[in-house]
Amino acid sequence: MRLPIYQVDAFASCLFAGNPAAVMPLQAFLPDPTLQAIAAENNLSETAFLVRSGGGYQLRWFTPTCEVPLCGHATLASAAVVLERLEPDRSEVGFETASGVLTVKRSGSGLVMDFPAIPVRRIGIQAGTREALGVEPLEVWRNERFTLVVLADATTVRTLKPRMSAVAGLDPHGVIVTATGDAEFDFVSRFFAPAMGIDEDPVTGSAHCVLTPFWAERLGKKEFRAFQASQRGGELRCSLVGDRVEIEGRSVFFLEGTVELPE
Repeated sequence: MRLPIYQVDAFASCLFAGNPAAVMPLQAFLPDPTLQAIAAENNLSETAFLVRSGGGYQLRWFTPTCEVPLCGHATLASAAVVLERLEPDRSEVGFETASGVLTVKRSGSGLVMDFPAIPVRRIGIQAGTREALGVEPLEVWRNERFTLVVLADATTVRTLKPRMSAVAGLDPHGVIVTATGDAEFDFVSRFFAPAMGIDEDPVTGSAHCVLTPFWAERLGKKEFRAFQASQRGGELRCSLVGDRVEIEGRSVFFLEGTVELPE
């Protein structure tokens, strides 16, 4: 059985930047163990699987070790595959996902995703946080999906060298670190998810569903230029619109090919 596959650098304006995602359009979802095995074989932070459904698509995301309920960069990559390769006459596409219907539209400079805003609540600083991150946290916030750690400044975020085995013990999903921005950015961040098989995610759209309402409250504004300061790096434009977050980014195709599976 031969299946199409695309690899797309999401949140990037040139190759070898942003966050690479694999996207596989399917006639129907394969058994979950097969989907997971494909994602592990791809060994990217996310592999997205698409199945046509009415006027849109069903969309699922897998890391190399598990399925996740929300992924921004692989949604952006999936929208690029639909709007640039599968149905180039469309101006928008809706995805049915575990996090509800996510709509992606063309914009003047890329694609805009409509995602849910995800609030966090402040908690005490966890034991081991300083040791895991190697710096003193100012605040710690949490919800059922993420732990958000506020650091002193953008330089601290950019130069952070965490101990991944210890970070995995802080949250079973992912840890966002953030601070107010430098240069032209309103805020900067990084994202670590070693417990889910991803030491550091290059650019994380879903984390900005948390970061956008968080910084909107702090900075008293609703539109942001954000930078995720991984080695590859990625720039995002984020807006808080009621209880939704609009995230704008660009994508670049790296490869198009086929996966061969046994019949």
